[in-house]
Order: sequence, then structure tokens, then C-alpha cells
Amino acid sequence: MMTEEQKRLVANYNKSANWLRWGPYLSERQWSTVREDYSENGEAWNYFTHDHARSRVYRWGEDGIAGITDDNCNLNFCIAMWNGKDPIIKERLFGLTGPEGNHGEDVKELYYYLDSTPTHSYMKHLYKYPQSRFPYEELVHINRERSINENEFEILDTGVFDHDKYFDVFTEYAKADEEDILIKITVVNKSDEPAELTMLPTLWFTNLWSFGLMDKRPSLKLSKENSSYAEIKASHPKLKEYHFYCDGANKLLFTENETNNRRLFDQANRTERVKDSINDAVVSGDYSVFDNVDSGTKFSPLYKLGLKGKEEKEIRLRLSKKSHSKNPLKTSFDHVFEEREKEADEFYSQFKTGGNDDHKNIQRQAFAGMLWTKQFYYIDMPQWLDGDEGQVPPPESRKHGRNCDWRTLNNRDIISMPDKWEYPWYAAWDLAFHCVPMAMLDTEFTKKQLILFLREWYMKPNGQIPAYEWAFGDVNPPVHAWACLQVYKLEKEKTGKGDTDFLKKVFQKLLINFTWWVNRKDQNDNNVFEGGFLGLDNIGVFDRSAEIPSGGHLEQADGTSWMAMYCLNMLEMALEIAQDDPAGFEDVATKFLEHFVYISEAINCLGLEDGGCVDHVDGFFYDVLVLPDGEKIPLKVRSLVGLTSLFAILKVKSEYLEKLPDFTRRLKWFKKYRQSNHRHLVIDSFDENGLLLSLVPRERLAKVLNPLLSEKEFFSRYGIRSLSKVHEDPYVVNIHGQAFDLKYEPAESRTGLFGGNSNWRGPIWTPMNYLLIQSLKELYRFYGDKCLVKCPYDANQKKNLGLIADDISRNLISIFEKSDEGARPVHALHEIYQKNPDFNDLILFYEYFHGDNGRGVGASHQTGWTGVVAVLIDYVHNYPTENEL
Repeated sequence: MMTEEQKRLVANYNKSANWLRWGPYLSERQWSTVREDYSENGEAWNYFTHDHARSRVYRWGEDGIAGITDDNCNLNFCIAMWNGKDPIIKERLFGLTGPEGNHGEDVKELYYYLDSTPTHSYMKHLYKYPQSRFPYEELVHINRERSINENEFEILDTGVFDHDKYFDVFTEYAKADEEDILIKITVVNKSDEPAELTMLPTLWFTNLWSFGLMDKRPSLKLSKENSSYAEIKASHPKLKEYHFYCDGANKLLFTENETNNRRLFDQANRTERVKDSINDAVVSGDYSVFDNVDSGTKFSPLYKLGLKGKEEKEIRLRLSKKSHSKNPLKTSFDHVFEEREKEADEFYSQFKTGGNDDHKNIQRQAFAGMLWTKQFYYIDMPQWLDGDEGQVPPPESRKHGRNCDWRTLNNRDIISMPDKWEYPWYAAWDLAFHCVPMAMLDTEFTKKQLILFLREWYMKPNGQIPAYEWAFGDVNPPVHAWACLQVYKLEKEKTGKGDTDFLKKVFQKLLINFTWWVNRKDQNDNNVFEGGFLGLDNIGVFDRSAEIPSGGHLEQADGTSWMAMYCLNMLEMALEIAQDDPAGFEDVATKFLEHFVYISEAINCLGLEDGGCVDHVDGFFYDVLVLPDGEKIPLKVRSLVGLTSLFAILKVKSEYLEKLPDFTRRLKWFKKYRQSNHRHLVIDSFDENGLLLSLVPRERLAKVLNPLLSEKEFFSRYGIRSLSKVHEDPYVVNIHGQAFDLKYEPAESRTGLFGGNSNWRGPIWTPMNYLLIQSLKELYRFYGDKCLVKCPYDANQKKNLGLIADDISRNLISIFEKSDEGARPVHALHEIYQKNPDFNDLILFYEYFHGDNGRGVGASHQTGWTGVVAVLIDYVHNYPTENEL
């Protein structure tokens, strides 16, 4: 039986309804993004600041707190508030820019995604707002004074939440139908003392008219007002008409979403009321500018709430296509919320956690974060580079600067973001990992995301997939094919039938991308690949994406391993499609098999001294620096760079081979030919159990697994570290008289590489752990109990690789688990999460985690790829190793 939410998904994708027209697509930070940067030198952090954001119109999007917008970001809604002490109203999240933070950019607010269904038929968000003055200046000053060797100074460190002197502001949405959205704001005074709060729910239109993109300005106009409620008619050339209803308010404030030129540039304003007029009136207490004004492009009903100690009050609103003659905030309002909450619970009941309520809570909030971080993303590169007609043209330097060679890129879509404040722009390889938990919720949305990045208006004509707006041309690991396979398998497991049409659609475009990699990233044509930093920001002794010291080039173990994995992904995809269409895909499967063998031969047989990546003594894989004179310098850093060799593993089932006689015949010939010529072969076994292809051969497997599972190296009780602990003693290499070094750093970065806000020199990264877990499970499916190793390596007990994968999964989950004392490792720095019951069940999904104690580090709302913990919870409860074979 389908749940009501599943029925809505079906209706949405068969186009009988449009349940995804509205959602949490509003960004949480549009200011200081590359899109809004029109500076001479590309200084995005400084051109459009937080201070400007309240007064200045955005060109490429909008932002707000707990907000929603339509799928083209035309009409927006969010909450705003004022505690009576701040210099500005709180209408967007505050944080430090990259240059301001001692560890890069960082949001300095407390907010939580509590719930969402895939169609956003029900959503819940919590924002915690101090009753004392918000510590803007203190946060900036102290973080600026702190060194890179100190922790960040967070809002909880300021003391503004001590003694419960704050408000909980819950924002909930329930859809009566796809274009009838009920909104409930619940304000709770957490203090024992009375307190006042001004709430300003805000509805506004994105300003496109100022840039010549609209012929007719939209309008918000009061159409009805009485003591119980007010109705505002929203008219837009594309959206047509909506009706916005709000509880009876103290004031109804209409202004224009126009730049305050007088404040920012000492020039005349185009309109009397501007974007920040509501802010100025609330803070000053002078509302005269709004006298007799009943229309505009931005609107806020104002509610002055006096709350006794522990008291809560509710504000009701509604955005609807329907015009209601009676108060729509009374009729069936509670019933709709009750139904949607119940239906959300029914939808999530499909995910079993064995009665573990803590795991259920962790998983539910992880899913909520995944769904809340969908965002409208818009950039048209020709317009961005050349400027809008009738506007001040961008600086001439732009035509030769950032992303100037991406003129074919034109994005205007709802995309899964890493973090809507810290990373409010897509990152292609992050998206691949987002798709795994997202596919558990909404497979169709996920497939559309993966197809989107292969379309002509994303992918460059030469086949390169755009990385992210800071540098679309940066090279990230080629994980798109892997993600497509994961989504395909999850759907096949759920429905019993795989969508081979989806695989065919992505396969052809992935071929183009694969060819780009082969042509651009194999400098010596020897199947040993480069690639630059490949997403692992500061993992090398020097910046791997910048000019290489002494003018050489880097033969990269991870670049080569990623390409081996890419080959196997394409091989597996071809074999899967060929089960029903052998004529079109059996031949190409052979091509990817052979290419994988050649890459494997190159990385395994060429020693470090020959420009290969393997040390034949310790069996580990390393980058090799090749200097212009031919000298080769191994960079013997034990890191994820070497562990990526484990990602390239595939077991091919015997029944798949039986259905493809031509492929099997060529495989046997190829194996015999290479054996007779004494060439490297990666086919560990080829029998009734099927075929195993592995970049790490059986005889070398233990040499890679031993450091992986050693507590003195990579193995932590919270997951696998990105750098071995052997580098607590710094690794130093001398290159033509210049010393480069690297040290194990389990938490924040101690270098400024890539802005200093990410660190791959020790912390635990969930997506990399997820790939390792998958690889260990794949090895277990082939070897079973024939391959037993000690885990941890420093102990005496031996286990099969499936049980080890389960152990690593549980270690990662334990980062978020509550102890008997109520403490979660992820929140180790702040006791309030342990001791305060109003914080105890709230969970943040950080970008990465301390290599020794599991505390959260980096972006605090990166549910994006850290959301795979929801998948791991599902695995350990429903797919344990004992059920694998």
C-alpha cells in the first residue's frame, strides 16, 4: 500500500499535479556569492556583504530564514524578527566571510531542519534567537583575533543562550494542495522571565524588473482587512495570482524590493520605500513612511508579541491560489496540519531502525536536512560575463577572469546544495553523494539531478562537468557514474525493476566525460593520471592544483584510482544494460574492461622509481612528483590518496556473464593472452562465483588493509581518518632545496590552502568512509570468510571484510549517537547539547569530524554528503553482513 506521500510523488511525476512547485528552495545566503560579485578583482567575499544585503537588491536569487519559494524564485516567503535590542532586524542568517574567520567562512547562528517530506507537503524548522543583543561585533572581533591554531569562536561561546534567555521560533508548512500552503509560526519564550518579540513574516517578489528582465512590475496589494485576518493579492506576470492570508496584525507594512541607493551609494532612490524600509521603521519605531500605503513588492505583517515566562504564541498564515470568502486560517487549518504530520510519520515508517529511537531521530533529521537544502540556483554565464542591457557593465577584467571560458553554462534549476549558507552553490562531486540518501526518499528527483549535470547547458562541449561557481573548471573526482549506479541499484532493490532507460540516457553523456578525462588528465599517455587537488583540498604537501614546485608534474595515485573506479562503473553499467540490450552495449563493456586492466597494470607494476604509484616494499600507493629533468620524487604521505585504490572493485555475477557469451569469450581470450605474455592481470578469480576485478590485487590487499585498520594509522573509533596518525611526526620532503611538510591535524586546518575551512590532513570524512564501506562489502561478497583480517589491526580478533564494513558503519553512526549521559560526540565542544533538554535531541550534520574524538568540524549544516549516515543506519539495521551471502 502506498502512503499518501508516495501517492503525491507519483502524481507529481506523472504530471497530474505539481507538488514540487513550492519548496524550501530559498537560499540562506545570497550575499558574498560569486553570482552577485561584480568587483574588479573577483573579491566575492567583500563586494556584496551582509551589511549590504538588507539594503541592496540581488541579481541572481534571494535569501532568508526558514524560507520557501516557487521553482523559479519569483515569489518568496521567510520569517524575520526583532528582539528590541539589535541594531537590525533578523531577516537573514549571519556568519563570517572567508577572510574574517580564523578557519574560513562560518555561519554563526543556531537553526535546525527538523522535518520534511519529499514533496514538502509538511516541513518544520527551528531557529533560536537570543533575547539579548545579537553579538555581531563580538563574533567578528574575536574570530579575527584568533589564530589558525585556535578553535573558532561560536555563538554558543558568547553566552547569549545562557540561562535560557532566548526564543525558540518554529516554522511549519503544510500543503492543503500543491498551491495552497498553510504556514504556522510558533514562538516560545524559553526564559522564566517575560520577554517581547516583534515577528515579521515576509512575502516579497524577486526583483527582475530593475535588470530589464520583466516588462511589468509585480505587485502585492491589500484586498481585505478586519480584526481577524488580512488578505493580500499577489499578482505576477508569470505566476498569475496568489492570495496571502495572515492573522490580524498590529501593522501591515508594504515596501518595495528596491536598492537603498541613498544609504549605500549616496544617490537618489528610485522609490520612496526601499528594501530596508521595514527594518528602519521597526528599529527606529517611526512607521510614518507607511501611512496609507497598501501595496508594494515586499510585505510584512507586524506582530508585537509579549510573552510570559515559558509562554508560547502562534501566528497563522496561508499562501494560496484560492480566494477564500471566509477566514482561511480557521477553517480546516488544524486538520490539514494534523493530517500532513501524520502522513509524514507514515512515510518515514518504511525506514526500520530496530526500535532504536535515537537512530530514528538521527535518520529523520538527516533526511530533513537533505530535503531542506534543495535550492533554486540561477546563473546565465553570457549575461553574467557581459552584463545586463541598460545596466552598468561588469569590469572589463571579468571577460578574462573567473569562469570566462564557460559561456555555454546556463543554470536555472532546483539543485541539492551542500549547505545553503556556507556552500549555497552546487558542487558536482558533493551532489553525487547527496543522491544516495536522496534516492531513498525521491528516486525521480535524484535521477533528474544526475541527468541535469550531463545536459548541454551544464556540461562543457568538451565533456567536462562544472565543479562549482568559484571555479567551474576545477577538477573533482569522477564520481557521477558511480552515483548513477547507486541510484539505479537502490530503485531496483526497492521496486524489483531497474530503470535501464535512465542508465542508457546517462551512459552516452558519461562516455563524453570519460573521454575528456583520458585526453586531458593523462599527460604521459601511460594510464597514470593527474587531476590536481581532486576535492581533497590540502591533503598534499603542496597545493596539487597550483603550479607544481620546480615545474614538474604529479602522477597521482588518487587520480589514477578514481579513473580505475570510473572504468569499473562504466563496465558495470554496460553489463547491466546489456542484459536486455547486448547488441548495443556488450562491445563497449569489453572496452572498459581492457582500459581498467591497463590502468591497473600501470599503477601496480610501475614502481615509484619508474613513475608509478606503488611502493613494492610497503605495498601502499603514493603520489610521485616527476621533475622536468626526469627525476622522480615519491611523496610518501599515507593518506586517502593511497586508500582510494580500494574504491576500484567490482564483482561481476556469473549469471551476468552467462547471458553475455561474446563478452565472456573475449574476457577469456584477453586473460589467456596477457598470461601468455606475462602481463599484469587483475582478474583474481573467474569461476562459478563470478568475476572479481580489483585495482588492489589479492597479494597486496593485506598491505593496504593493515594500515587502514590500524588504530595507530587510519582506524578511529569514529571512522577512517583522512591521514595516518604516523604523521603526528611531520613528513618533510625537500624539492631542489625547498622544504615542504605535512602533519596529522585531526580537526581544523592549520594551513590557508583552499581558504582554510576544509581539512583533509586527519579528520573523518563521511563520503570517503562510505566508499570504503562499499568496497569492503564488495570484497566480502566475493571472498566471504576466505579473507579474514584483524580489526582493529592492533587487536587479535580476525573478522571477514563484511563485518569490518559494519564496524566502520557503526563507528560513523556513533558520532551522532547519544550516550547514557546524553552526550553526542558531534557536539563535544558545547555542553548545552548534553545538559539542556531543549538541545539534547537536536543534531547538526557537519562537513567533517575530528579524527580522534568525533566532534563536528567545518560547515555545521552540510547534511549534503554527511547525510549518507541515514543510509548507514538503514544498512546496519536492515542489511547486516550476515544477510549478504
